[in-house]
Amino acid sequence: MTPLDGILVADFSRVLAGPLATMTLADLGATVVKVERPGEGDETRAWGPPWTTTSSSYFDCVNRGKLGIALDLADEADRAEAVELARRADVVVHNLRGLDRYGLGYDAVSAANPRVVYCSITGFGPASDRPGYDFLVQAMGGLMSITGEPGGEPRKVGVAVVDVLTGKDAVIGILAALRARARTGAGDHVQVDLLSSLLGGLVNQGAGYLATGVPPGRMGNQHPSIAPYETLRCADGLVAVACGNDGQFRRMAAALDRPALADDARFATNPDRVVNRPALVALLEDALAGDTAAGWEQRLATAGVPAALVGDIGSAFAHAADYGLEPTVEVGTGRQVRHPVRYRANDVATPSAPPALGEHTELVREWLAGPGDVALPRH
Repeated sequence: MTPLDGILVADFSRVLAGPLATMTLADLGATVVKVERPGEGDETRAWGPPWTTTSSSYFDCVNRGKLGIALDLADEADRAEAVELARRADVVVHNLRGLDRYGLGYDAVSAANPRVVYCSITGFGPASDRPGYDFLVQAMGGLMSITGEPGGEPRKVGVAVVDVLTGKDAVIGILAALRARARTGAGDHVQVDLLSSLLGGLVNQGAGYLATGVPPGRMGNQHPSIAPYETLRCADGLVAVACGNDGQFRRMAAALDRPALADDARFATNPDRVVNRPALVALLEDALAGDTAAGWEQRLATAGVPAALVGDIGSAFAHAADYGLEPTVEVGTGRQVRHPVRYRANDVATPSAPPALGEHTELVREWLAGPGDVALPRH
């Protein structure tokens, strides 16, 4: 049994935030119908390299487990099928502008389907027609201002993290609305936007600004409120150290054979260490110069100090495998990242390959032409 067995999702979204949200629902057992434009489809199908056997790895990574149907909303017959799909759906997800003119806006869909959980994903909220792209929101929303080296150029995060945050926020909102519907019988309009999800994701950095009125700046790998919580140079490279409390720092000082550092008034408490970070880093790196990063990782870990080598994505998958996390699954077009949530009593769905453009059009059309009380099978 999967958590969302029997839930039908009409997916009118494209690119990343919406497709990630609907793929997550598919992973949890929902039947998801992805609606795309005939001939073109989701533009991420062309966002390569890298390529898989059927499409781009970008498209595939957020579209597994879905039924694919190609509909031209400007065509009357296709539009009628899209409207019927939305009328039957438990959940409608979109990040398109102008759906009202096709009879697919919230007011029209909810009038025909009062139980629908309708999720709108925008760049800047319902009052703005401005297109939202992750990179632009990273720039406008301040994330780039706190990413990069001090005095250097602002840098984007190496993945479209705003889209990812927004997609996950959409899933949270949808699941909460489905839970409320189970009590009241009524659906809801879930609204998420990239800028709000970024602001929520700034957590301590956003809170710091609100507390002081001073925008934080770039600190490289250093933490604004904890020290040492950064990369430190060893004889041959960097080790990442995350001393989250005074006890861990005391153990680090002992492991480095510098126990007096923990009793030094400049470093005795975390606030002291943050204020005196330059002097602290100089003393720590002097000690760390006596061994390799790998050697220090082992010695610090043995002493109970959180430390790790700075790896790459390949080593990340290797670490996950070493911890028994089974980080990947086979989906037909290749291996993908496994759904991150595990359950004791339930399970996630067995993933199927992302659909080719319009792959299930005839299957879905046949279902739409039939009685509404027959469930559409999962892909």
